[in-house]
Amino acid sequence: MSLTVYGSPLSPFVRKVRVVLTEKGLDYKLENVNIFPAPDWFEAISPLKRIPVLRDEEVGKDATLPDSSVICAYLERKKPTPSLYPAETFAYGRALWFEEYADSELASNIGMGMFRPIVVNRLMGKEPDTATAEKTFNEKLPRYFSYLDKEIGSNAFVVGDQLTVADIAIGTQFGNLAHTGYVLDAAKYPHLDHYVKSLHARPSFAACLAEERGLLAKMGL
Repeated sequence: MSLTVYGSPLSPFVRKVRVVLTEKGLDYKLENVNIFPAPDWFEAISPLKRIPVLRDEEVGKDATLPDSSVICAYLERKKPTPSLYPAETFAYGRALWFEEYADSELASNIGMGMFRPIVVNRLMGKEPDTATAEKTFNEKLPRYFSYLDKEIGSNAFVVGDQLTVADIAIGTQFGNLAHTGYVLDAAKYPHLDHYVKSLHARPSFAACLAEERGLLAKMGL
């Protein structure tokens, strides 16, 4: 097996890469890396000490790439079918926009405002910071939920008529939200709720999320 993903399965960015690999039918192995703190050897392949990193031994044993967006773009070139990036130019740009929106805005608010105070606190033996999570969920996240609900509308995908990296990037952030135990209000955000549920039902997402729930259960969460 030539492809190795370095990172933690609970990372939304690791999940993003794993979903892309699965959607493309590429075999890989996951090597768990805890970056709190990162091991000394990891900085050589990830200068920012962030996960994930992909190693492609088909290219060479030292062929590594950090950053989920870089890795996903690389995998698209490595195995063009099925394509996860729109062919039409403007749609391609929109897919990149939603990927960035998810990787920055959603990741920051769901990750720091929900996942860390609820899940990470408990993993560290601390009480969950429900006050921070409640404030984030009720005051900060609604504008993001409303925007996505409007953009998705009654469509199956956020850009075009097939799964793209935009959907994968959005879906992976909502995976971490699901792990906190908070759920979308289906009455307020009917399109987004249906969209996220449909994404998470895909085998690529479902397998990752089931594995992660099992991991959290073993940790007593």
